[in-house]
Amino acid sequence: MISKSGQPSNKPLCSTACDLSLSRGPAMAMRVDFADYEAEGHQHQHPQGQLILALHGAVTCTAESGVWIVPPDCGLWVPGGVPHSNRVTSNARLTYLFVEPGAAMLPAECCTLSVSPMLREMIHRLADLPERDRRDAHVDRLMRVMLDELALMPRERLELPVSDHPKIALIAAALLSDPSDRRTLGQWAEHVAVSERSLKRLMVQETGLSFGRWRRQLHLVIALRELAGGATVQKVAGDLGYETTTAFIVMFRKALGTTPSRYFADRLLSAARA
Repeated sequence: MISKSGQPSNKPLCSTACDLSLSRGPAMAMRVDFADYEAEGHQHQHPQGQLILALHGAVTCTAESGVWIVPPDCGLWVPGGVPHSNRVTSNARLTYLFVEPGAAMLPAECCTLSVSPMLREMIHRLADLPERDRRDAHVDRLMRVMLDELALMPRERLELPVSDHPKIALIAAALLSDPSDRRTLGQWAEHVAVSERSLKRLMVQETGLSFGRWRRQLHLVIALRELAGGATVQKVAGDLGYETTTAFIVMFRKALGTTPSRYFADRLLSAARA
């Protein structure tokens, strides 16, 4: 990432936002200017929970035993103390919300949340407040309602489960590097020197998904990231190894209930109203 001065920035994505000691409240929000940050942050953690809210572009977060995608109008919840790293598309615009431990009934594990327009507006209101105004009675009430609303947000199915088992990790690394690789389960079994039956059982044991479902989820996560970054549906379909664009759209619709163009049109329209 290039800074405003035209020089590469060495500042990690979350280097200045992980301490709420100056906020003196249950939550703190801030907008992030990616001209000042690296596109890929180093692994880090903080005592506060963090909601990463995408307004434009997308974020891919690696944490615990999964990879999460945060497309527009969604948020990724990362509980406090969980090591994680973030990779953003070049057109990403984000807002961070940090929540003190115990301030709200929020999930104990990472997850992608759908964020309502009302909740998004409250988070942005908090982020835009001058420091001197962040501890009056009105802001206290805003924070309480905001955190109550956050606890009610539904989860989205935008996680790719991963494993540190050497054989599964090898396959995952290869497919994340080249998602167009169409080797069958049997061919992968031969590649990692295990029987097809054993690999089939191991995949379900380690990820909770069959190999076919896991690969489709990988394609979905990558597709959302690339489409949010501005790639065309045709390019994404080709990069993922689909023989036709229609086949890719069918996969996308089965997973998310709508076409890629409609999915992003709805979310970008909502974000534009923010």
